[in-house]
Amino acid sequence: MVRAVGITERGGPEVLAVVDRDVREPGEGEVRIAVRAAAVNPTDIGLREVGADLPPPWVPGMDAAGVVEAVGPGARRLRVGDEVMAAVSPRRPEGGAQAELLVVPESSAVPIPVGASLAEAATLPMNGLTAKLGLSLLGLRPGEVLAVTGGAGLLASYVIPLAKEADLVVVADAKAEDAELVRGFGADHVVPRGDGFVGAVREHAPDGVAGLYDTALLHERVFGAIRDGGDMVVVRGWRPEQTERGITVHQVMVGEALTRTDWLEELRDLAADGRLRLRVAGEYPPEEAAEAHRRMDAGGLRGRVVIRF
Repeated sequence: MVRAVGITERGGPEVLAVVDRDVREPGEGEVRIAVRAAAVNPTDIGLREVGADLPPPWVPGMDAAGVVEAVGPGARRLRVGDEVMAAVSPRRPEGGAQAELLVVPESSAVPIPVGASLAEAATLPMNGLTAKLGLSLLGLRPGEVLAVTGGAGLLASYVIPLAKEADLVVVADAKAEDAELVRGFGADHVVPRGDGFVGAVREHAPDGVAGLYDTALLHERVFGAIRDGGDMVVVRGWRPEQTERGITVHQVMVGEALTRTDWLEELRDLAADGRLRLRVAGEYPPEEAAEAHRRMDAGGLRGRVVIRF
């Protein structure tokens, strides 16, 4: 039995508690990780608010970092004692990453970036994979223009430098106080957040951008920034009944990418080189998970809070 953060029922942060969970031995092609840090993400808020198709308590968390504690048969890439980061679905029967021990496919775990702490590494897997998957869905060519909403947020902080690695021109939004931060991520042009976003983007791409990565959940309000026949990536499952001017909306379902070892390795290497910035906004023990959720609910974080075991 190990400690885990548990969502005891649907509701606010007050439904979070420390619970005991059984943890199995790693099976074929799996590893078991002694978790040291697990990030808190908006997906955890969603799980807390709507629940899952399993009896509670539900263990949240989609990414973690820790030390390999056991290796199952057929797992050959990682060894006991390796410091790793991993991505996992919290909607599986055994729950998510916010537990002292975590069993995952070996393909979902890679060594942490050189120079990164375990807390920093815990912020990378799920959001990094989300950024990679969304950009692959857009399929933009070098030199094309990508707009990014929510430019100062953690997901955007990975989308922007990954887009620059693909030789895209990036226009991102930010509050005035965050403009330099977003430029530091690699954005070519930073425009103000708010109602003037579409017009400001069109100043840099008069015909509209080829693609838009909507990390801020602005949805149809930013269609006007996209060219005729362009593409838009959305998170959290939104799908419009219809679009305008032939715009295609792609949903990012990161569960499809949790075993993309090649992407995890690329993200790790970019972070080790300093081309992806790993930002920790606070650290909490599992007993204070409710406070971590309150900070996430409040918005405005420039990074991720993590649960430390």
